[in-house]
Amino acid sequence: MNISTFDACQSQAVINLYISVFSDSEGRDEGASIGHLVSDLIATTDERDIVGFVAILDDAIIGCIFFSRLFLTSEKNAFILSPVAIATEQQGKGIGQQLIKHGIEYLKSKGVEFVLTYGDPNFYSKVGFEQISEHIIKAPFKLSQPEGWLAQPLQQGNIEAIKGSSTCVKAFNNPEYW
Repeated sequence: MNISTFDACQSQAVINLYISVFSDSEGRDEGASIGHLVSDLIATTDERDIVGFVAILDDAIIGCIFFSRLFLTSEKNAFILSPVAIATEQQGKGIGQQLIKHGIEYLKSKGVEFVLTYGDPNFYSKVGFEQISEHIIKAPFKLSQPEGWLAQPLQQGNIEAIKGSSTCVKAFNNPEYW
């Protein structure tokens, strides 16, 4: 398996991966919704505010993750990890963890101070994320599952409370994703 930076020429294959994975796990409507999200994320996000990574095996994309900027009222440099997709038949092999660790090391090397995600604490704790409250960092929208608001410092120390609101890139600017 090879991990590389996402390239726009991979867009359709990546969108298809997300549609397939989320259709398999959550149903066709969710697959279509996440496929639309990924398409929007790729098309509408400034290249300075997004980075993605793909896992390739035998010339096929079997996994993909994206990090997009979280805009804070402070000067802190933060990104959100979302969404993540690993081909259904490849799940449970540690591919997602490898992709996430690779992406986190990349962001760390670029001076990003912390990464957040909104997902399953049991999975994301395996790659260093810890639950935080919105008293530490406010999510861009009301969270339907506050226990899934997770963060990881990338530089030294802990994440200190940040006053004020946060906003996300345009593709995530929809309360249904939160």
